[in-house]
Amino acid sequence: MDRGMADTYGRGTVTTASRRWFGGRDESRRADAQAAKDAAAAAFYELDTAQRDLRISIETIAAADGSPAARQATEGFAALGQRIDQVSHVYIEAVDAHDLDRAELEASAATRARDELTRARDELVRVKGELDRFAQSLQPLLDKAETQLARVAPARERARAALIGASDALDAVRAKGMRADDLAARLAALGPELTKLNQGAARHGVQETVQRADRILRDAEAIRVEAARLPERAAEIDRRLVSLRTRAQALRNRADRVDPVLSELRRRFSAACWQDLQHVPDEAVRDVSRAEERLREAGVARDEQRWADVGALIEAVRGALDATDEAVSAAQDRLTRLEAVARDPQAEVERTRFAIRDAQRLAMAGRTVPDPRHARPLDEAVARVGRALEGLEGRHPDYWAFLQEMEAVRVSVNRVVAGIREELGHG
Repeated sequence: MDRGMADTYGRGTVTTASRRWFGGRDESRRADAQAAKDAAAAAFYELDTAQRDLRISIETIAAADGSPAARQATEGFAALGQRIDQVSHVYIEAVDAHDLDRAELEASAATRARDELTRARDELVRVKGELDRFAQSLQPLLDKAETQLARVAPARERARAALIGASDALDAVRAKGMRADDLAARLAALGPELTKLNQGAARHGVQETVQRADRILRDAEAIRVEAARLPERAAEIDRRLVSLRTRAQALRNRADRVDPVLSELRRRFSAACWQDLQHVPDEAVRDVSRAEERLREAGVARDEQRWADVGALIEAVRGALDATDEAVSAAQDRLTRLEAVARDPQAEVERTRFAIRDAQRLAMAGRTVPDPRHARPLDEAVARVGRALEGLEGRHPDYWAFLQEMEAVRVSVNRVVAGIREELGHG
């Protein structure tokens, strides 16, 4: 109906300035026919306007609401559209069939034109009533849809503002000589999303559009923050690189002092106490050299502003130096512990027996007979301490095995304690 309305309505409102006027009854019938034509044209225009307005409402509902009720509204509007097309066609045919300005128009033709145009008007009015009632029934859906759509514009503006902020932040750091290529690539990747955002809710729906705006806002804000922090991040990376280079050199110097410690271990203790440490000096030097090579790679990546690569290399170097530090410290720690236990094995024994007695007291709390599940491992712990002490007899006792056994006994005792506390509801 919409496409042809203007032309057809034009035909329906032809002025009467050029009519030939005749007196009497024929002229009265011509006037009646013309009045029917004008009334039908007005009804046609009102129906067309109402249909256009309702189409906007339907599009609003469809854009914001994917519920079955919204789909039914669309289907109902389509069905009404078919009836509108039918009555519009009848009206147009009636207008085209009768030239009321024709001089020789007969009274019977004028009467027939009046009757057909009146029926066309009545049908147009009837369908207009259906359309009005249908529009009224859609008001709750329309109100809900308009509320939903009201979220779109603010969300879209926030997303656009965030993109502008991210772009400005990138420009600012580039002005300081920083490329920020990865951030620029991430910002460019938001372009397709912005295109879809600009296509709006009518194409993608309210929920999807708002969610897309939120994603753009979040991603653009992250880019802006990272860009703003880039100079600080670069300075922090420079400090970390200097610190790691210093630490690597210190570890290299400490590695050089492991050999004298190993010599002392070999001289004073049995092979079982130190043979697992023989590889430490060579491995430490090798690992420090590898760390220094990675630091050089990190320096190159820093100069090229490949921040992700720099970060990964720094973490790798830090992990390698931590492991090397632990290995280098192990030799001195071993010597210190072995010297202490060689001077006084009873100190380690008492420490272990104290843990056993504490566990035994807990196992007997509120009981006259201990639970076998607790008593057996604790009795075994006592026996293990005795056997470990016996192992120290002889010319070259394995103090390292003794220390490891004492630690293993304490671990087993702690497991018993944890089990008891869990049963009592204390742990």
